[in-house]
Amino acid sequence: MPSNTVGVRDLRQNLSRYLERARKGERVVVTERNRPIAVLAPLPENEDPLARLIAEGKVIPADRPLVLDELEPVELDDPYAGSKALGEMREEPDYGH
Repeated sequence: MPSNTVGVRDLRQNLSRYLERARKGERVVVTERNRPIAVLAPLPENEDPLARLIAEGKVIPADRPLVLDELEPVELDDPYAGSKALGEMREEPDYGH
């Protein structure tokens, strides 16, 4: 096995050693039954949290800037109006896409 690859058992037994290697910048591929299942790698320095969330698919970037003047006011006579409106939006077929 190459030196940048480690089996699950060896990783468990020597976790500190592999974490130190990652801390120093090395990427270590974790295998199970000789099949890669994960990568142990250092975090990028000064990573932009928004860029990370976009890369992970957890955030969808805006396709245009927000213009507050374009927003329509919402009547809030009902204290649950915001929740109801959000629920209705989530039922729309293209919500979140």
